[in-house]
Amino acid sequence: MLDDEGEASVFVNRDLVEPDTIIDEERIVGRDKQLESVVSFLKPTLQGNRPPNMLLYGPAGTGKSLIIGAVTQQIIELCQSKGERFGVVDINCQPINTLDQAVYELVQTVAKDVGAEIGVPETGVSTKRKYRRLYELINEHYDSVIFIIDEIDLLVGRRASDEPAYSKLLYQLSRASNTNEIEGRVSVAALTNDPKFMEDIDGRAESSFNPRDVYFPDYDATQLREILGNRRDAFRPNALEDDVIPLVAAFAAQSHGDARKAIDLFRGAGDLADERGDEGVCEDHVRESQEEIDKDRSLKLVEGLTTQKKISLYATASVACYSNRSTSSVPSPVGFKVYQWVTDKIDADQMTRETYVKYVKELSTYGLISASRKSRGRGGGMYMEFTFTGDPAAMMNRIVDDTRLEGIAEQEELLRSVANSQLREFYNK
Repeated sequence: MLDDEGEASVFVNRDLVEPDTIIDEERIVGRDKQLESVVSFLKPTLQGNRPPNMLLYGPAGTGKSLIIGAVTQQIIELCQSKGERFGVVDINCQPINTLDQAVYELVQTVAKDVGAEIGVPETGVSTKRKYRRLYELINEHYDSVIFIIDEIDLLVGRRASDEPAYSKLLYQLSRASNTNEIEGRVSVAALTNDPKFMEDIDGRAESSFNPRDVYFPDYDATQLREILGNRRDAFRPNALEDDVIPLVAAFAAQSHGDARKAIDLFRGAGDLADERGDEGVCEDHVRESQEEIDKDRSLKLVEGLTTQKKISLYATASVACYSNRSTSSVPSPVGFKVYQWVTDKIDADQMTRETYVKYVKELSTYGLISASRKSRGRGGGMYMEFTFTGDPAAMMNRIVDDTRLEGIAEQEELLRSVANSQLREFYNK
């Protein structure tokens, strides 16, 4: 089966429809102003000066990573032609939970880029020691460096009461050259969908970071068609029917102009055509690929949540999944009691009831649940009631694949008993 080449693929250069591929400037659409801003901010690097820090913000899939990646790649090449060493240290905070993990990820990224030993273990040493190793690697291998911290607002740390981990990280990195811990020029670019995270940043970190802002608005349908058109050479000539690109752009425009989703759908339609051995990509491939994306979207959203939000969601979903009652709605007091039981079992930090409710309510913005305010009658007080829009069991399975909750999942009957015990106690009051 492996030796059988089968039908020719509809692709000739599939990398062009991978969303994280760094593309040529000629393929960039609708981002002239943002491109000019980032170029002007980073140009001092080529003149031997320190560039300013930057905050790139806007909805998902609007070109933040694309622009900063394209510009820094060109700077790497220009610096190499001058015999200078420009380092780009790029991490995404979505899978990272703590400051310590973030610093280790930075060390790992630099070590891989320069072909050096990581030099520190992932656990068992202080965060300070990891910072020292990071600075050692940078001083040894780079004349100047830019740290690109993508989805920085997700790096909140373990304890909600502490200064956010992203605040501590920005403070350390943005002042590293001023304290001579890094001998060369340092710049920090923070990328986020939600610039409100800056409201929680420590005053020292805000002063030290002090970024130049670059806003990335949504793409419109015309721009999405142009983006896809600029990548149509990922496919064989004549492999795309005429209505494919307009349809993909129309679907993506419904998702607030997310170019990453447009490219994912474009690639998915091609993959579906290959799976079926079809010679080209047609409207049916696009529609079926979109149906699959819609089906899996909520589960993918779960993967990007912080650990505490995953535990909160898992506890709440377990009540909906295991309830013996006719309704699967989850009263917040019940969900919180199960959350407390889960955190005790896995020895995790425990948030307050208010924070638990806040976290679960936030999930309604992702379309994972709906939340409504309920009354227990005269003198009984108010509570939130959570209802899942998708399959709570599927969400629980996806969370278990990604966290320390495997041990809880193996105690299904015990968790079922705890959930129903709390439901009975709540409704019998």
